[in-house]
Amino acid sequence: MLVGYPESVLDHLWAGWRSTYVKSIDDASDEDCLFCRLPDESDEDALILERSPLAYSVLNRYPYSTGHLMITTNRHTAGLSELTSEERSQMWDLIIRAETGLNASMHPQGFNLGANLGRVAGAGIPAHLHFHLVPRWSGDTNFMTSTAGTRVLPESLEETWTNVRAALRENRPQI
Repeated sequence: MLVGYPESVLDHLWAGWRSTYVKSIDDASDEDCLFCRLPDESDEDALILERSPLAYSVLNRYPYSTGHLMITTNRHTAGLSELTSEERSQMWDLIIRAETGLNASMHPQGFNLGANLGRVAGAGIPAHLHFHLVPRWSGDTNFMTSTAGTRVLPESLEETWTNVRAALRENRPQI
């Protein structure tokens, strides 16, 4: 029972048949992992912004907002506790560098930074840990996604990649 709410206010919807489906989902699948494949492509084709020995940053092909990028490890691992200290350090260095590059190239008014750990938390690729860094502007919220299934982005991914990558190169040091 929720504190402050009488039991009579809550409705319960039981769908016991869904338990078979819920239990069948395998979050640990290593097959055909996008984040394991991307490092084998050219930076331009994969939209990789920067690489360090153990991690890389990459533009999201399906962004929530212009400049939405992700930072991940080269090694296939799902959980924060599985990272080595070197992987953690390089990921944080890339996150900071990405923030610097986005600030220099796009001048956002804020950022969302997060990780969805597990499919039920929203991870599209739950078996390979990654962080999202999403630049935000006060005027970038609208209802197009929820009402029309459409994202409104003011520039192409290629233009964003070119601009952010140039800003990263101008703002050394390299990782």
